[in-house]
This record gives sequence, C-alpha cells and structure tokens, in this order.
Amino acid sequence: MSSVDHASNQLVDYGKQVKDDNNILTMSNGVPIFNKNAILTVGQRGPLLMQDVVYMDEMAHFDRERIPERVVHAKGAGAHGYLEVTHDISKYCKAAIFNQIGKRTPLFIRFSSVGGERGSADTVRDPRGFAIKFYTEEGNWDLVGNNTPIFFIRDPFLFPNFIHTQKRNPVTHLKDPEMMWDFWSLRPESLHQVMFLFSDRGIPDGFRHMNGYGSHTFKLVNKEGKAVYCKFHFKPSQGIKNLPVERAQQLASEDPDYGLRDLYNSIENGTFPQWDFFVQIMSFEEAANFRWNPFDLTKVWPHKEFPLIPVGRIVLNKNPKIILRKLNKQHFLLRVLCQASNFRQIKCFKVVYFPIRIHNFIVLGQIL
Repeated sequence: MSSVDHASNQLVDYGKQVKDDNNILTMSNGVPIFNKNAILTVGQRGPLLMQDVVYMDEMAHFDRERIPERVVHAKGAGAHGYLEVTHDISKYCKAAIFNQIGKRTPLFIRFSSVGGERGSADTVRDPRGFAIKFYTEEGNWDLVGNNTPIFFIRDPFLFPNFIHTQKRNPVTHLKDPEMMWDFWSLRPESLHQVMFLFSDRGIPDGFRHMNGYGSHTFKLVNKEGKAVYCKFHFKPSQGIKNLPVERAQQLASEDPDYGLRDLYNSIENGTFPQWDFFVQIMSFEEAANFRWNPFDLTKVWPHKEFPLIPVGRIVLNKNPKIILRKLNKQHFLLRVLCQASNFRQIKCFKVVYFPIRIHNFIVLGQIL
C-alpha cells in the first residue's frame, strides 16, 4: 500500500505521535503495573497464583474485549463530526439543536451493512445502515436509518422472519438465496425495496457516496405546540457513486474492508465527508387525505408534492480513537428522540424498539 494510506500505516503514525516520557502501563482500573513480563508462581516451577492480579486482569480483559455481534448491522464503520444548521426550521420544530443558524452540534455516525456478519465484505449487495447519534444540549438524539427511504416490510411482526432469510440456513449453515426470494415473492410490498436493492444503488462505492434516510415518518412540534409530520434526508456533497458488480466482487476478495478503509483514510487525509440535511414536511390534514398511508415504510412521499427543505450539513472530521471499541459499543436506541420529535404513528418503529432493548442488554450487559 502507498505511504499515504493512513489505515495501513496506523502503527507508524501512532509511534510518531506518542512520546516515551509518560508511557506507564496500567491495569484496567488505572493502577500502574510494576512488572508485566512475569507471573507469580509457587516457586520457580510451581503452579500459578490467583493473587497475581495483573495476570488475572489481563485475562479478564482479553475474554471480554470482543462482545457478541449484532443480529443485524454487525459489520460497520463510523466517525465523529458535527451538524451545522444552515436554514431556519423553527416554524416546524422547537428542538434546541435547530434554534440558531450556524449552530454546531457534535455527532457520531455508524454506517453498516445489514444482513452480513462482522467479517463480511463491505461491497456486497445489501442495504446500508445510516445511524446518527446527536449529542444535543437537551440530551442525545438517536436517528436510526438506512441508505434507502423504504424497507422490505410494513408489518412489524414479519421482522424476525425477514431477518432470518438474510442470515444462514440453520440446517446447512450456508447462505440460502432460496429463503430470500421465497420471502420476497410472498410479500408483494417488498417489491419497492427489492427494486432499489437490485439497482445500481444496491452496491454503493463505500460509505461516503450514498444517501441517508430516517426512512420512518416522524412528528415535529414547534414552540406554539403545532405539530407536523416529517421525513429526514441526507445527501452526500461528494456525490452518489456506485460500484459495478465485477468491481464489487473483486474488492470483496482483495479488500473486504474497502468501505471502512476508504472512510478512515479520507478523514485522516483531511477530505472530510459531508452530507446536506433536508426534511420533508406533511401537515396532519394532508396526511389524513393522502392517497396512500403516509406512515407506510414501503412507500415514499413524492418530492413534487412535499419538496425537500434544507436544514443544514453534516461533516465527519474525526476518526474514533479505537474503532473496534467505538463501533461495537455504540448502540442506537429508537426511543431516544429530541424534545420536539416523536414517532407515535410508527408501528414498525415501536415493535422493533423492544427487541433492540433486549439485544443491548445481551451485548452490553445493560438495558439502554
């Protein structure tokens, strides 16, 4: 790899940044380690002693450093950045995050594939996760979405069944396209997302060149208490780019971490990825009289009738200090919304909330 590839040269770059003066090894609780090159034993050749707290701490840390992978969105990449407000939407939303043009709010975005395992390739044909955690002055706001404005199902009870078709066949432990197409053929509402998935956008060129969507329909409330429905959109300033099938297959074997590497190097090189942030707005009256269900996750709102309204821009300008730790332990909760946002009408949203809480407990040991 070239010397400008910061991902390949991470240890070299780290060595240049670190000074030797104050490098003190410590245990996980911060206690300095006197000697890490030996283990306490009974005599020179005797058994190990449980009182060697340094060794026990090392082994305990080793056993716990890899947490169970997510049921979905297991393979991911991410970065820190900020949202900068460029347009006033106070007539729709009273949340402090939007109350001043030029205001910057720190955030973290986690990109991911959906159906693959933690070691899967970044260039497979699969939807991509686009989850944002805004660190606002009113508390954290989690906006969980994908790179598509729609999804395969609108009945939340089908979610476990659908995800099972994206995973390995439990009998053969192999990927089974028969399961996927059997589900899609029996659920005609999945056609919209299937057509999107098998278009050029089904294999985005990394994570920097794809759209992001909140997908679901949300409710915004202004200072007067007037509410409207909305959808969230994020469009890459660097443009949409997709990979041809042949190139995607080549990268899957030669560089399965292509998306993660591209994002990491882009930020380290100072080429910060950006997305323009928009909302679509629909009044309660328009929703009541609309020709299809505006809360249907398999359909979109026509831009001609509900044009995109600019809000701001998102900039990613900092890689996590330790990506493994940040990505594995960065969990997003559908319930965590800003003060003026709500999802009261979203059945899929509400039903998925429960299994995500249980999953967080299993993976992190806590209910978020």
